[in-house]
Amino acid sequence: MTSRTVKSPTAKSWLPYVVLVAAAVTLDQWVKYLVETGLPFQEKVDLVPFLALYRTYNTGIAFSMFSSFGDTGLVVIAAFVVAFVLYLAARTPPSHVLTRIGFALIVGGALGNLFDRVTYGHVIDYILFHTPIWSFAIFNLADAFIAVGAVVVVLDELIGWRREAKPSSD
Repeated sequence: MTSRTVKSPTAKSWLPYVVLVAAAVTLDQWVKYLVETGLPFQEKVDLVPFLALYRTYNTGIAFSMFSSFGDTGLVVIAAFVVAFVLYLAARTPPSHVLTRIGFALIVGGALGNLFDRVTYGHVIDYILFHTPIWSFAIFNLADAFIAVGAVVVVLDELIGWRREAKPSSD
């Protein structure tokens, strides 16, 4: 008689989200590698009139906030955020697929930036939206994953809230 390992339904239900986190981190790190090895430092490379590549380093969090916290402080903050999002994801019912996707994107982006901070002491940023008189903060793919993930979580919660608020017509 052979013994067979039975996977718990919980572990299996998390597999797609773990794969999404791994894919986000891998893609983020691969693009950052390409940027580091092929893009000149702090030289704007226009792609289209409003979008450019511009490699720079962020020693803070979003928009360089909290750069005075130092590497250790920012690593602790990032690790806390990842742990908190994982806690929220674990408490999210399996039927809330979009919310779980959003959490996976947030965690993948946060881990991508956390890897940079631990490895280099800064985060590699390279995407610049701009006009001739205005420019948005320079960011990276991990930041985009975090932002999109947050929007997905909020939208799914709003949709769920509206769904629950509608009276049933019996």
